[in-house]
Amino acid sequence: MAPTIRPGFADARRLTQAGWLLGLSLGGFFDGILLHQILQWHHLLSAVTRAPFGDLRMQVLADGVFHAAMYAVAIAGLVRLWQAVPGLVMPGARRRLLGSVLLGFGAWHIADAVLSHWWLGLHRVRMDSEVPLFWDLLWFAVFGLVVTGWGVWLRRHPGGGNVPPRSGALLCTVLVLVCGAIAALPPPDARMVLVMFRPGAGAAGALAAIEAADARIAWASRDGMVWALQLPAPGQHAVLYRHGAMLVSYSLLPNGCFAWSRR
Repeated sequence: MAPTIRPGFADARRLTQAGWLLGLSLGGFFDGILLHQILQWHHLLSAVTRAPFGDLRMQVLADGVFHAAMYAVAIAGLVRLWQAVPGLVMPGARRRLLGSVLLGFGAWHIADAVLSHWWLGLHRVRMDSEVPLFWDLLWFAVFGLVVTGWGVWLRRHPGGGNVPPRSGALLCTVLVLVCGAIAALPPPDARMVLVMFRPGAGAAGALAAIEAADARIAWASRDGMVWALQLPAPGQHAVLYRHGAMLVSYSLLPNGCFAWSRR
């Protein structure tokens, strides 16, 4: 007869440690993927301009090293979670684990704001903003304080049962919709666009739309449905939509988050 494995204090501690490590890594990945790559608001060392860090290749290398470090933290968290598997059967264990993940996620953004933004001066949340402190404080409040407070609440109220699946699915849906909408917005200075017109618009319809937007033609497909245009000013994409454009992208890859990619 196999011995019964009973979870105890050690398993609860491992779950907490696993949650913290996974939350820290998720916070780093969220920061690096969204802000460094998709929105391209900053690199890890954007505010460090002295040689050799002013070179873009060094900036990208620093981002790569940062992501590699986050992978190491995530692997450590997964190993700790594997060791704590017996503890998942304890009442409220999954709720405590989620609370620890949120604490780690929020702690990452608090530490990043205090150390990277204000003390060491490595970067700001949005380097091209005229008021960078506004974005620093917004990110600090939403992803630092609010998420940390949520994690503390879950840790202190573990007896309410595990997190309902519908609540988790709803939260993920809201996050995806909000982040997707932000990423789909054009960069403030973008003028070169790739335009796809509706079927049947033809070259004449496309030329009429281009004339209405006062745009300059850089390239056109043979069927007259796809055009690369130089707009006279940001925001003229609305004119193109009113004159038959089906899709206006600020990238050579016309879908979703790629609208933020730089040429």
